[in-house]
Amino acid sequence: MAQPLVGKIQYDRVKGKTVPRPTHTASEQAYFVEVVKGLGLTMRHFFKNTKSMLRGERPDAVKDPLSEGITTLAYPEQKKVYPKRFRGIHRLTLRSDGSPRCVACLCCSTACPAQCIYIEAGEYPEGDARRGYERYPVKFVIDELRCIFCGYCVEACPCDAIRMDTGRHPVPYDSREQFIYGKDMLMSLTSVEGKQVAENPRHEPPDPTHPGIDRLKGAH
Repeated sequence: MAQPLVGKIQYDRVKGKTVPRPTHTASEQAYFVEVVKGLGLTMRHFFKNTKSMLRGERPDAVKDPLSEGITTLAYPEQKKVYPKRFRGIHRLTLRSDGSPRCVACLCCSTACPAQCIYIEAGEYPEGDARRGYERYPVKFVIDELRCIFCGYCVEACPCDAIRMDTGRHPVPYDSREQFIYGKDMLMSLTSVEGKQVAENPRHEPPDPTHPGIDRLKGAH
């Protein structure tokens, strides 16, 4: 059986405040006026931009992103200029003889939190001055789909062999296999300036006086 109530709640002792419900006009409830305002703003910019285009006064969406005119990029004809420290897709820097600067130390693959770098190291042949203290990458593979573009591989490399200064982002492909970049692909990419040889270690702000690194000169 249900237990009887011990006592009644004293509602008259409960203190509260009545909050009035907001009121809306008929036009606000119908949203008609707001719709007309939105359409008016859209049409105003439409005719303004069309008039500017006919006069040849269309602003450059890349150079004038904050202008009052058209700010839509006509990609791929127009491409936004990335900042200097933009982390694009990877590339392997080259020595003066065209060989990769990578010494297959596995520092980049060890530092990678996404585990997207695979390196297979090889030894130089007999008689080569670099044999015994330096190796070279037989395979160098990066899975751009797994990469999170953190830049740890660039910071961990002791030879400035890998960079992310291409100024490019991964393009869409038809299959996952096409996002796996091999050594030849990484060696073919260039920096924003169109260079493959590493002249500015770490890709720090421009320093034309820096002599760079050349391990071949130090071979013994």
